[in-house]
Amino acid sequence: MTGLRETVAQLSRAQKPSAGTPAYSRFVNRRIGRVFAAAAFLGRRTPNQVSLASGFCSLVGIVLIATVRPSVTLALAVTALLVLGYGLDSADGQLARLRGGGSPLGEWLDHMIDAVKIVLLHSAVLISFYRFDAFSNESVLLIPLAYVCMSSVLFFGLILIDQLRRRHGGGQKPNERGDSVLKSLLIAPTDYGVLCLVFLTFAWPSVFAVLYGALLAVNLVFLAAAIAKWYREMALLVPGVRG
Repeated sequence: MTGLRETVAQLSRAQKPSAGTPAYSRFVNRRIGRVFAAAAFLGRRTPNQVSLASGFCSLVGIVLIATVRPSVTLALAVTALLVLGYGLDSADGQLARLRGGGSPLGEWLDHMIDAVKIVLLHSAVLISFYRFDAFSNESVLLIPLAYVCMSSVLFFGLILIDQLRRRHGGGQKPNERGDSVLKSLLIAPTDYGVLCLVFLTFAWPSVFAVLYGALLAVNLVFLAAAIAKWYREMALLVPGVRG
């Protein structure tokens, strides 16, 4: 137990900057990830093994959403699996840093799992709404469909903007607000961890749809603002200049 505490403390000191990180990821998930990373390090696990474990937990939760009729038991099980998967998703990177650095394979695997997860999760919600006749108004099915599109565009946009910054020498400007707790709270609705917690209400479709739809609306606003910011940033980059 002493070894675990010492390893967690070491990870805490080596934590990535918190600026611009949503509240759940910053205050909850990273701490969960530290414990998982420390345990994996002491158990001689690799970051890729942790990534696969993360994907497996998330996939089981997603399959349950699509195949099992909503109930309190299902809501608790799905939330636990998604939260566990997200915690392990944080752990793989922390474990890689603890072991001296990651690898191209590890980065690729992590991003591939995330890409599959965000598409399947909202697709599973769409399937559940349809299979179990959760709503008489079929227009509600547009919510998870819109979430699939929004999540895919946002994920691709984040990956692309990072690659273009590296290729053309455009480093991201320092966050003027630093490690602002207020900013972390304001952008909390964009956090995947908050989405996971919303599944606690999955037993009550009407409540879930309201919260799920509200998160979608906030994320659409965030995406629109991000696209405008990225456009301005890309317009200032000089083609062919590398950092």
